[in-house]
Amino acid sequence: FQHYFYFLKVNIIKSHSYYIFIALIIYGYSNQIEPPFNGTIFIDPDIINEFDPSCYVDLKYQGCEVRTMYDRREDGWIENKAYLFPAKYDDGFTIEIQVNSEFKNLADAQLVAEKFAYEIGKLPNELRKNVETVWIHKGMKPFGGGNNNILIHTDWSKKYYEKQGILEETLIHEAAHTSLDQSHAKDLLWIEAQKMDGKFISQYAKDNPVREDIAESYLPYFALRYRRDRISESLVKLIEDTIPNRIFYFDNQKFQMYPVVK
Repeated sequence: FQHYFYFLKVNIIKSHSYYIFIALIIYGYSNQIEPPFNGTIFIDPDIINEFDPSCYVDLKYQGCEVRTMYDRREDGWIENKAYLFPAKYDDGFTIEIQVNSEFKNLADAQLVAEKFAYEIGKLPNELRKNVETVWIHKGMKPFGGGNNNILIHTDWSKKYYEKQGILEETLIHEAAHTSLDQSHAKDLLWIEAQKMDGKFISQYAKDNPVREDIAESYLPYFALRYRRDRISESLVKLIEDTIPNRIFYFDNQKFQMYPVVK
């Protein structure tokens, strides 16, 4: 019923102000409901795990050159003569891994580049399609996405993401920013799906509906559609009940999902 209503709204609502008025009343009322999560990267550490396939092939050192990189420790852009490692994936993508020169030798820089290049290879190609570079720094700061890039701080990764088993889930979130936000966050049908759901999957999404709702919603959607056997039935129901129209929206995008689906 919800999907049928969503379909009707897409085709009717733009020419009937009464329906718009009613939808906004419903949205305003429903939006008072508290989201079930603070952030969705924490919902389950096994959505992607160490045994899942990676389409990463290899990388080779290409020297050190100056690159403009964002560093959360500086809260801004820096110029750094970084170690460069173009990483190849078996579906044709190449990502330049840029490792901060604070890693004092080539062996350490290559090791950390290989580690994250491999983990990124577990992500579906829909999420990797706009990732052109990866910035890797040390430091106790969280990851970031956007700018055709994934931003990594290795000390934060070890202390929080890896310790909690949510490194891959965090990479899904950040890659969703990079490859999905620009095309979908302001799409009228996505905005309509938000209104029809009348709720957000997380407080983080509710507080930042344009900036965070795609990334916060995509990971639960991924778990529901591609890792349903790894999550509880109660979590399945919670996701389905909270964002049914967003799920319907994602289903209609026909995302490319290799190597998750071959």
